Amino acid sequence: MDFETIKTLGGIGAILMIVGVLGGIGIPYAGLASLIGMILVLVALKGMADYYQESGIFNNALYGLITTIIGVVIFAGVMVTVMLSMLSSAGIDLTNPLSIQEYFMNLNLENLMTFLGGIFAAIVVLFIFLVISAVFFRKSLNSLSAKSGEKMFGWAGLLWLIGAVLSIVAIGLILIFISWILIAVGFFSIKKAAAPATPTSSNLSST
Repeated sequence: MDFETIKTLGGIGAILMIVGVLGGIGIPYAGLASLIGMILVLVALKGMADYYQESGIFNNALYGLITTIIGVVIFAGVMVTVMLSMLSSAGIDLTNPLSIQEYFMNLNLENLMTFLGGIFAAIVVLFIFLVISAVFFRKSLNSLSAKSGEKMFGWAGLLWLIGAVLSIVAIGLILIFISWILIAVGFFSIKKAAAPATPTSSNLSST
């Protein structure tokens, strides 16, 4: 792929990620947009890594994505384990939705605290993985910023990391959303490195 194609894919991918974030307010197919967007951004980062001969641009982004996936899987696993453990210990028939609904509607304080404790543990695990993931993504964006000279990527990486740390509250998610806007702007603004001037015959003869 040529440079212009790479930057276009990255910009479009970042825009699709923005659309995916907006899925929370009812935009159809937002999840699919996010998936396609992430793939396009990764393809663009791989292209930039090859262009600038800096493997960290792609590798750190890939590590960040893998870390996020692992965190989400563990989060879901902990949640399911807590719920199944509670229902099983109470002798609830897991094949009967009505009995499950009745159980949660009549939780006593002890069971409620156990349930909330499990949720808290799952959230803490997810939070840790999201912060680690943000560190990898920031390294990727910082490398791209250093190689390309486009400072927007550096700011995006910083906002992403701060947003991950503050993801417990709503402002963190807003910062991550803004970071994707900056990534989109960065891809569309990035300039191809000028080729070094080749000496002419007149220059050679004068030396």
